Amino acid sequence: MDGIVVIDKPAGLTSHDVVSRVKKILGAKKAGHTGTLDPLATGVLPVCVGEATKLAPFLTADRKMYRATMLLGVETDTQDIQGRETGRSDRAPADEEIRTALGRLTGKIQQVPPAFSALKHKGRPLYKYARAGEFPDIAAREVEIFALEVKSIAHPYVTFEITCSKGTYIRTVCADAGRALGCGACLSGLRRLRSGCFTEEMAAPLEEDTAARKALLAKMLPMAQALPFAAAVDVSEPAAVRLRAGFQPDAEMMRGNVLPFLAAGDMIKFISPEGELVALAEMQMPSGDIAKQNGKTRVARMLRVFNQLHP
Repeated sequence: MDGIVVIDKPAGLTSHDVVSRVKKILGAKKAGHTGTLDPLATGVLPVCVGEATKLAPFLTADRKMYRATMLLGVETDTQDIQGRETGRSDRAPADEEIRTALGRLTGKIQQVPPAFSALKHKGRPLYKYARAGEFPDIAAREVEIFALEVKSIAHPYVTFEITCSKGTYIRTVCADAGRALGCGACLSGLRRLRSGCFTEEMAAPLEEDTAARKALLAKMLPMAQALPFAAAVDVSEPAAVRLRAGFQPDAEMMRGNVLPFLAAGDMIKFISPEGELVALAEMQMPSGDIAKQNGKTRVARMLRVFNQLHP
């Protein structure tokens, strides 16, 4: 059993909880998620099962899209509604002020990760320091907010949709906007709408009834459909066997198989005649240069190899 199942994560569970339940429902030995959602959050959580766990590092870097609700006038130590209140204000900024403050947070910005987060400092999650009353200095990191649209303002709540890079903390976006507005703010609700190519329309509810296994299997995506940005290279069964055994793709293997517009550094995925994902590799030269090479010249670097899949 190998593939990716997109779970519509319910509120109240950690991402680890969701993975544990998926493993139990499917009877899988290996599973892992592709990007943490806090217990408060709901929505798209891709879970890689079996051999697909090897894909997880390549899926976490994708941009994410969220619908968030910000509560104005309340600050907490966790930057969300579940934390301990640390400040309160009666100031009610005008709608245009709110839109302007959030608009200024788009583009490449510097963001200090929240103290209560899983980000590690010297090998230890920050939340463990915070729970012990310790708050080490953490340098701001560059993140990118590609789009931010205010959907509704119903004081003291503001709902907006945001598309951002990996590592962006939406609760910190709320806290930063609240400080800019002079009233403070925290995150009161969050739903992930998209994680890379995975959308909420693809997501399955996390049920634990007798039909749960069948429902998850019906939604499971084959590994070959992951990483849609990677060009697919069809290989023969003998070539697939060689690749699974660790063969590094050379010019002889690749001639006639590679799309003409590939550049050095582009990712490719090798697909067997049965449609299975055999391996991922990174091009070491433009595909247009392959014809000029000696047949034994290595033209791609293997990134991951996947064992032959069985139902």
